[in-house]
Amino acid sequence: MERKKLVTIAIIAIVIIMLVTSYNKLNTMDEKVDSSWAQVENVLKRRADLIPNLVNTVKGYAKHEKEVLTSITEARSKFNSANSPGEYADANTELNNALTKLYAVVENYPELKANENFLNLQDELSGTENRIATERGRYNESVKEYNTTIRRFPTNILARLFGFEKREYFKISPEDSKAPDVNF
Repeated sequence: MERKKLVTIAIIAIVIIMLVTSYNKLNTMDEKVDSSWAQVENVLKRRADLIPNLVNTVKGYAKHEKEVLTSITEARSKFNSANSPGEYADANTELNNALTKLYAVVENYPELKANENFLNLQDELSGTENRIATERGRYNESVKEYNTTIRRFPTNILARLFGFEKREYFKISPEDSKAPDVNF
């Protein structure tokens, strides 16, 4: 009789330890997704902050290209007000389109293409684009790990019980998957 109580207590203790461990793992993974997303936002913000400098550099050369500069300003504003990976992806597409138009305008101004400020900003944007791609990849990887974990048995039961929900991937639009045609 005493032995049965000990076995029962041991089983209950093991189950509790497994539940606590799984719960803590889910919280850790959830935080990793949030942290990864914060890094995506960080590099996207860096890019959005560089764009006004690029626009101001181009303005001096392309005063009559107001439509392109306005579209960049509007796209950047939408980007800054985005709140979810889906909204960021949409805003990102619009911003990429506006930047592609800007680079097309730049082609008409040979002095601008050789301008040191413009070249430095272009390098900064290029580096930032690489950072964005890296951070998006890290974010999507952490989302994949998290989503996979909350769907696996028996963790899926615990995830449902405590309200852990599937997270959204950062997806680009089909339009963004096409390489822009920019020639300098």
